[in-house]
Amino acid sequence: MNWKEQLEEIGNYQDSNKAIQEYNKILTVQESPDDIKEEAILKLAKLFVKIGKGDQLPTLLRSVRPFFDKISRPKTDKIVRNFIDIFSTVPDNLPTLIEFVKENIQWCKDTNRIYLRQRLETKLYTLMFEAKDYANALSGLTTLLTEIKRLDDKPLLVEIQLVESRIQHALKNIPKARAALTSARTNANTIYCPPKLQAEIDMQSGILHSEEKDYKTAFSYFFESYETYDSLEDPFAMKALKYMLLCKIMTNQTDDVHALVNGKIGLKYHNNRSIEAITQISKSHAKRSLHMFQEVTKEFADQLSDDPIIHSHLTELYSNLLEQNLCRIIEPFSRVEISHIAKLIDLPVDVVERKLSLMILDKKYNGILDQGTGTLIVFEEQKEDKLFNCSLETIGALSRVVDLLYEKTNKLS
Repeated sequence: MNWKEQLEEIGNYQDSNKAIQEYNKILTVQESPDDIKEEAILKLAKLFVKIGKGDQLPTLLRSVRPFFDKISRPKTDKIVRNFIDIFSTVPDNLPTLIEFVKENIQWCKDTNRIYLRQRLETKLYTLMFEAKDYANALSGLTTLLTEIKRLDDKPLLVEIQLVESRIQHALKNIPKARAALTSARTNANTIYCPPKLQAEIDMQSGILHSEEKDYKTAFSYFFESYETYDSLEDPFAMKALKYMLLCKIMTNQTDDVHALVNGKIGLKYHNNRSIEAITQISKSHAKRSLHMFQEVTKEFADQLSDDPIIHSHLTELYSNLLEQNLCRIIEPFSRVEISHIAKLIDLPVDVVERKLSLMILDKKYNGILDQGTGTLIVFEEQKEDKLFNCSLETIGALSRVVDLLYEKTNKLS
């Protein structure tokens, strides 16, 4: 039996402990070829994750470091990066993963592996972004960006600038987020950009356009991202679809949501809970029902609140729905008690009062709140007097004529 067949046979073992022993035997035997050992390392790492022993991965990588001295650096780089990708699949291990990546960065510095260190640092700042450690991630990323620009490593530069754009967006610095994304897109156009990275750029473009309320452009970017992810069978395709549906809701095109979900695009994710949550939000928005909206957000809290992009836009959507409902209720009245409005809309009085105050301050409604009697006094909208504006224009024109006549008189004298 050759080594390749032996690896395949070990992979079919039902007893995981026996499989681990066999993989370790291949790694310790001197006669086993290097490419077989490389494959055995990654298979053993995947097995540890599968059986719930992800905490053993750092120990495994430390134990095989002497083997890395015998093989070429590009092979080592590939193994270490694949190893960290495997470790990333372990659930709820972000702090451990960050420490593990930091340890490997230090090992790269000790062994002068510059190429691998730069890529691991990019991975580290991505993980720090996920952990919401934005300040440290941005500080380290700025230093790394300077180094990579000097080397003119365009593929890595695109990845770094994309991470920078995400961090700046998380910090609500939209101009800098857009600048970083523009740089990433410019560099991506000068090289071969892998489909997955291009999909990530399109996704970030859609997010930034949606922040600027340009939902039509955002939808087209999300659609491009969805198509790429879907062709790669990447789970992020579902996220892109979710954002596409959100754009349709924000532009009051709720009929299109139904068409997308039940069409060719949405059939694959028809039973997905996240897509169901957005569909229910669309129905509540179409009915302009605040209670249905609140019930959906409670029922699907994990799918809606955990995503900061969805959560941000749903907050705005709820605010718009509340304003529309309040305007509809207040419309027949010239003076009405706030408690009566709260009873009609079935919301606490303080919530209604706060919202009415904001609407008046933002000049979305013409009226005042009488705190003494707890009432809203509605003012009639004053029609614009066109005669007044015409009079001002006429007086202004006469003033200019008089000034010209005065200048000519001075010249004659």
